[in-house]
Amino acid sequence: MTWPADERARGRGALDRPRTPATQQARELAKHLRGERPDYAYLKAVFRALREEPGVAVPGPSRRLPDTPSEAEIRRYYETVWRARHGPDIVPIKTLLYTGVRVSELVAIRLADVDFDRCQIRINQGKGGKDRVVPFPQSFKETLALHADALRRRRATHLFESSWKKPYSDRSVRKLLARYAAQADLARPISSHRLRHFLFTWLETQGLDDALIQPSSGHASHQSLESYSRLALAEAQQGYEQVIGRFPV
Repeated sequence: MTWPADERARGRGALDRPRTPATQQARELAKHLRGERPDYAYLKAVFRALREEPGVAVPGPSRRLPDTPSEAEIRRYYETVWRARHGPDIVPIKTLLYTGVRVSELVAIRLADVDFDRCQIRINQGKGGKDRVVPFPQSFKETLALHADALRRRRATHLFESSWKKPYSDRSVRKLLARYAAQADLARPISSHRLRHFLFTWLETQGLDDALIQPSSGHASHQSLESYSRLALAEAQQGYEQVIGRFPV
């Protein structure tokens, strides 16, 4: 469709004009709506209908592709961590790598949340206030158990605590990750977010179904953890264990 020159000019002019301040626009709308005595459902319906009006385009949020490190970067990063031979650093980093938990979730894990029989960690009140269970490999069980036993002897309550019996902070974990990324001379810093993306992308490339990854990823879903059957969680754990032996660290 070809628009006349004057129509195109008017269109450009409309785009160039500054928008009416939101508060002023709200006052104008309120004048029209007061007489309707609107409730929440009515206002929601009005704005839904507004979006469908011709000429009212509401663009959705832009979606960027996840920033996922390469397998070579992950290998190089972990080799740097391993060469340092500093146990208090290795265990939290491996926990992030194997479980894909967020930093805020990592520092909130209590010793009682770790089920060594099932090789699972319960994440309480994760992002969005949701609880879930995340697996870790059988091969990591002994290392994590030794770490937990040492903390119990110190009467700690959290899985990751400082020598002053204080849980690790988000900031301290982020600094830890950044320090090893700098030592590995990586072009981009390593964050827990990038480690999450790597783990879940890697699991998909190994053939693990999205439906089995979702319960442990904590990604948005219409279903809460409680709605997953024990069978679904068991299948997810089994699928995870079958492929995690090929994980690059």
